[in-house]
Amino acid sequence: MKRYAWGSLNPLQLGRYAEYFVKMEFTMYGLDIYTSEVDDKGIDFVVRKGVNRYYDIQVKSVYKAKYIFFPKHVFELRDNLLTTVVVFRDHEAPSIYLVRATQWQTPDKLFVSRDYVGRKSKPEYGVQLSGRNQALWSLYAFDKVVGTL
Repeated sequence: MKRYAWGSLNPLQLGRYAEYFVKMEFTMYGLDIYTSEVDDKGIDFVVRKGVNRYYDIQVKSVYKAKYIFFPKHVFELRDNLLTTVVVFRDHEAPSIYLVRATQWQTPDKLFVSRDYVGRKSKPEYGVQLSGRNQALWSLYAFDKVVGTL
């Protein structure tokens, strides 16, 4: 198997890899990681910075997709909820992005809010990962944002 042949992994494997990758990135910046035993609230783990600053982390991984979403009933728009998005592209190291949940308080063409009134789909917050949004998306590169915590 070749390195970064992401297509050879199933979605569960990609998701697990993304979660471990994100934990290691936070650790490299000196933050403490606390893992929950049960993920029933949409929180993958907790990050601590200093003695009294905690962040709940939701990890999403994406491979060959243009849209990801977070169900509104488990994704509160609060300052200490962060999402990390790990983008997998074949033959490349994964790219990682860090976004505060409060970003969706003012939706735009990158960060969308959908309520689906009268439809089967449940309300969600989403990220449009299309090529035309790549310049906007680069503002949320993990290395740029993690220092602002």
